[in-house]
Amino acid sequence: MTEKILETYDVPMDQLKFVQEEKLLKQLAYVGEKSAFYQKKFQDAGFTVDDIRSYEDLRKLPFTEKNELRESQRLQPPLGYHAAVGMEDIIRVHSSSGTTGRPTYVGITRKDYDMWNDMMVRVLETHGITKNSVVVFAMGLSFFVGSSMKDAIEKLGATFIPIGTGASDRVVRSIQDMKADVLFCTPSYAGYLAEYIRKNYNMEPKELGIKIMSVGGEPGGGLKEVRSKIETDWGCKVMEAMGNADMVPVLFSECQERNGMHFIGSDTVICEIIDPETGEPVPFGDKMEGELVYTSIDRECVPLVRFRTRDLVQVNTTPCACGRTSFRMKCIGRTDDMLILKGVNVFPSAIKDVVSSFSPKTTGEIRIVLEERPPLVKTALPIKVEYSGTKNEEQLQKLKHEIEAELRSKLIFTSNVQLVPEGTLPRFEMKANLFERLYE
Repeated sequence: MTEKILETYDVPMDQLKFVQEEKLLKQLAYVGEKSAFYQKKFQDAGFTVDDIRSYEDLRKLPFTEKNELRESQRLQPPLGYHAAVGMEDIIRVHSSSGTTGRPTYVGITRKDYDMWNDMMVRVLETHGITKNSVVVFAMGLSFFVGSSMKDAIEKLGATFIPIGTGASDRVVRSIQDMKADVLFCTPSYAGYLAEYIRKNYNMEPKELGIKIMSVGGEPGGGLKEVRSKIETDWGCKVMEAMGNADMVPVLFSECQERNGMHFIGSDTVICEIIDPETGEPVPFGDKMEGELVYTSIDRECVPLVRFRTRDLVQVNTTPCACGRTSFRMKCIGRTDDMLILKGVNVFPSAIKDVVSSFSPKTTGEIRIVLEERPPLVKTALPIKVEYSGTKNEEQLQKLKHEIEAELRSKLIFTSNVQLVPEGTLPRFEMKANLFERLYE
């Protein structure tokens, strides 16, 4: 084991609530005074802030749902009546991606900005990125909250190369010219860019010399087969980071051990794990699974209480060889993407992981065809899967049956796989869309 790493935010599980309780009570008092949204929400639920006297009392409060924030901003634009400060105190506005509906605007004050910046420096340090690193940023650089990573990279002292999305040629040339060794992107873009390099540069992606690839923005980076393919293509270490646009851009970050993302935000956010169906808290423990819920304990503009992220996670509490003591977790899907097939819960990210395991016979690209509104699927699930290379009809039929059998064996549902040639399915530079919604 390396020398034990102890930071003020690196708090062992059994000490977390004692560290967080004082800040929680202070934040709730602030929310009760400043946020009209929560004043009404607590009143409707029959609570006052004074009723919450301990860490354990937090679970008595109602959840905050994403659609409530959208409605709040519709009724009181631009930031909604859940905002606890006026526009005169806002120094920057970001937006959620809008992947699951109308995007929400996120305001930050100077204090919020400083907190976000510190959080993202922690991400870089946890990854092993240093002032000597040269970082190409191939994620959104506008409204996307992750774009504020540039401030953290510069604060750390690393070299920052802001490319953004829609400029793959510039990404490649910048890596070559600047001898960049770190790339930030989504997992789906890592796959797209690998294909782009082979097609347009007649070279292997690993020849570019990227040593660390930080991925986020969508599930996938923590999936075994997806990660394995990226690392094989690029010859680098893939490290995942995750946060939430409405809370903090990044709250979890992998270390060099790459065995789950460390919780690096204990001084800023309280995490709960709940059963997504019942809403009941699930006790923390190794390998436990559930939906991640956030409560702010150090936020000025939009201090959210028990905000449902819809991220389904698996927690790891075993000691990490890096020396950090905080819990780790992997995101294994989103509860609002979940499909139900004859009583079996199936997540798109898990389907993609199984299909990716057939590489190099498949590219790993899929499209799940939905003929009716989810989550309930009444028939065998149609899935378009890209195959690699040239195959005759007999080979295609064999591959189709192999994939269907593996999906049935591992995920316990019946599928109808349609194999399509390589390059048929769309690629995405930001978040991948794995669904083809015929009902729309």
